[in-house]
Amino acid sequence: MPADTRTPPPPTPDPARPSEPRRRARTRPGADRLELLRDRLIASRLTPNQISMAGFTLNVIAAVLVWQHEFFIGGVVFIIGSICDTLDGGYSRMSGKGTPFGAFLDSTLDRIVEGIVLTAVATTFTEQRDELAVAAVVVAVMSSLVVSYTRARAEALGVECKVGIADRLVRVVILSAGLVFADLGLLEPSVYVLAALSTVTVVQRILHVKRQLTQPAL
Repeated sequence: MPADTRTPPPPTPDPARPSEPRRRARTRPGADRLELLRDRLIASRLTPNQISMAGFTLNVIAAVLVWQHEFFIGGVVFIIGSICDTLDGGYSRMSGKGTPFGAFLDSTLDRIVEGIVLTAVATTFTEQRDELAVAAVVVAVMSSLVVSYTRARAEALGVECKVGIADRLVRVVILSAGLVFADLGLLEPSVYVLAALSTVTVVQRILHVKRQLTQPAL
């Protein structure tokens, strides 16, 4: 009996499962651009410390603008500077250009930036003779510093401590909203919220570390 030499028909594609080339065509352009941008950044002479200093400089400018009552522009500059502060750590890990001193510099500048911008806000409340708001700024500054300290001290003891309702990103969002919408009267409420949530976060981290260090060993 002669062999069947007919070519078998191609398989019918499943409409619920798009073919691999088609999936690639949908996702590749954006991914390629991101990879190209990443590769160019890594190949450049840009260092994480330069990003940190750029963010610090922008935040100092933001503080000066807030001091001059240019709240909206100051808020926008503060947001851009804070984005730089957020990107430097990721860029450090991605590029392999990070150094121990760079990590130390980044953390130190982040703390200074919060203090500078909130000091400018406190100056505004002082001019308005709003003593309660000034006190809230002081509490917000102290609490934000202690939030960072509790994490650093806990990690020195071998305990991961990223818990809490108001990490740095949340604090930046609250303060940014208050600055950008200051003309609508949101600056003072944002400071009260910032002080309260930062204080709660300190308590949350203290309790978290206490549980981790006092729980019985398995």
